[in-house]
Amino acid sequence: MKFGINTLLWCGSFENKHLKFIDKAKKLGFDGIEMAVFDTSAIDAKKVKARLEANGLEGLICAVMPFDGTGDLASSVKAERQKGLDTIKGTIDWAAEAGVHTICGPIHIHVGAKPPAGRKPPQRSKAEWKNCVSSLKVLGKHAAPAGIKLAIEPLNRFETYFLNTGEDTVQLCKEVGEPNVTYHYDTFHANIEEQDPVGVIRKSAKYLGHVHTCENDRGIPGSGHVDWIGVFTNLKKIKYDGWLVIESFVPQVPEIAAATCIWRPLAKSGDELASKGLKFLKRTLLKV
Repeated sequence: MKFGINTLLWCGSFENKHLKFIDKAKKLGFDGIEMAVFDTSAIDAKKVKARLEANGLEGLICAVMPFDGTGDLASSVKAERQKGLDTIKGTIDWAAEAGVHTICGPIHIHVGAKPPAGRKPPQRSKAEWKNCVSSLKVLGKHAAPAGIKLAIEPLNRFETYFLNTGEDTVQLCKEVGEPNVTYHYDTFHANIEEQDPVGVIRKSAKYLGHVHTCENDRGIPGSGHVDWIGVFTNLKKIKYDGWLVIESFVPQVPEIAAATCIWRPLAKSGDELASKGLKFLKRTLLKV
C-alpha cells in the first residue's frame, strides 16, 4: 500500500502557486500527493508532472462538482448534468496531461447537497439515481483510454443526501458497469454512516478503488477512535494494494469548510497532522 496526503490540509483549490506542496509531501515522507483540483485553468498540468517526476512522487486528484449545485450528475435538468459532465471531463483531460491516473472524491453531486424543498420522503429519487448512473458511465468511458480510474466517494448525511454508504456506492458502480468506476472508502464518513465501518471493506472488495485514512474528527490519525487495526486487517484480507491518503481541511475554501463543519483547528499545523498521522499509519500497518 502507498501513502498520500491531500493538499486541502494546506490550501484550497490547487494552483500554480501551490507546487511547493509537492516538495513538502516528499519531505514529509509520502509516496504521493492528492491534489484538490477544482479549477484546471489555474494549474499547469505540465508543471505538475515535472514537479512530481523531480520528487519521485505519484499524483492523484481529488475533485468535486460545482459548489453552486449547477453541475450535478443526478440533476433532472439536462443542462446541469452536461455542466457536471464537462467539469469532470475537463479534469480527466487535465489529469492525463499531468500523468495522474486516479481521480477521487464526490464526483456525482455537490458537497452540501440537500433534497429539493418539500420532497416527501426526502431521499434521492429513482430518476436522480438513473441520471447519475448514465452520467458516470459516460465519464468512465471518457477516462478509460488514458488509464484513469474514477473513485466515487459517499459522504455522510450532513454533507449530502444522495450517496452515504458503501453498499449504495458499490451498487452504483455495478450499475455503471465500467471497470474503472470504483468505490472510494473514507474512514471518517464510514464512522458516521456504516453499521460496520470496517466490515464494509470486505463486502466491497471487488469495487474498492481508493481509501482515505481520516480520524473520526478529521484530526491526526491515531488520536481518535477509528478502528485502525480493523481497517488495515480488512484491507490486507482483500489484498488491497492501493492508496491510503490522509485528508483534512483548512478554512481557505469557505464552501468546503462550511459543508464539512470545520470550525476549529484540528492540529497545531497541517505539517504536524500530516507527519504524525503518517508515522502512526505506517506503524499500525506493520502490526497486522
